[in-house]
Amino acid sequence: MATHQVAEDQEDVVLRRKFLGAAVGVSTVVITGMPAAASGRQPVLTGPSAALEAALLQPPQATPLTLDQLTLALRVAREDFRQARYAALSANLPKLLATATASRDHFTGRSRENAQAALAHAYAMAGELAIKTRSGTAWVAADRALTAARASGQAAPLGEAARVLAVTMRQAGRAHAALEVLAGACATLAEDTSPSAQGVRAASLLTAAYTAAHTGDRTRALDLAGEAEELGRRLSRGTDTDSFTIHATRAQCDAFHISIHNVLGTPDEGLAYARRINPAVFTTAERRARYWTDTARMWARLGDHGRTFAALRAIEQQAPEEARRPSVRALTADLVYAPVNLPGLKEYAARTRAIQN
Repeated sequence: MATHQVAEDQEDVVLRRKFLGAAVGVSTVVITGMPAAASGRQPVLTGPSAALEAALLQPPQATPLTLDQLTLALRVAREDFRQARYAALSANLPKLLATATASRDHFTGRSRENAQAALAHAYAMAGELAIKTRSGTAWVAADRALTAARASGQAAPLGEAARVLAVTMRQAGRAHAALEVLAGACATLAEDTSPSAQGVRAASLLTAAYTAAHTGDRTRALDLAGEAEELGRRLSRGTDTDSFTIHATRAQCDAFHISIHNVLGTPDEGLAYARRINPAVFTTAERRARYWTDTARMWARLGDHGRTFAALRAIEQQAPEEARRPSVRALTADLVYAPVNLPGLKEYAARTRAIQN
């Protein structure tokens, strides 16, 4: 390699390290005051939660892959997430995380940094699955995703890891602190004009808008949602969409407005957004199911039991495993015990494990 090329590579590494030095320099211990694994007595984990715990705490032995092979393995796993095949994803995560770790340890130089980025994305995906199942392992996954992302020297995996950590914090009742993490991540990502970094920034702005709603700050929530939508319109059609799960399309931004108004206690203001969304525009089962979950919550808050049940049935039709998520089961159980008689509701509730037979 020519001397000037070596110098350029070294300068690039230094600049990226400096860039990351200003990024989200936090860990779950600093933010939460607890170790990465949630403190206190833990429930007995079953299904995807048990597989996640095994993946994070008892990984199997694995051999390295090439970067192309690792990228392909990540793509397959991410497709399982996008199509809401959570059982399949959780079954494959132990091997994926172990293989990504072995690959990272095998490489040096720029290849090692790329492997670190892949490992960060893998841990971020594990964190998203843990969030879905309300598993305490989300803390572990988010912390490890941040560690790998920082080591990669790349902004996009760092932003995605910070977003997963912020969602974990919000679920734990720390919405204000989560919002500060997202604000720091978005500020850092704004300095990187690459399409992937800006795509993650748009996703983080949407998450920040929803998080701001949880703090009760209506103005900030709507401003952040508007900023995400504006950025989404500017993003090129060629933006890399394979490394993260939320994209700031108009429909996705509308769906987040429904979520925001549900949290703010103004579900009637979400009606206009719900009516102009065609669920078919969402390209993944996970996002379609999330839309129906948001509308189910909206109708429940508006007291329309029939439409709530219709939305719940749509969740099951689009993604059966989404209908068995803890938060959706809770919504179903609330409907079962409401003063209403809806044909098929009790059968649906039993099928999705919201109630016992």
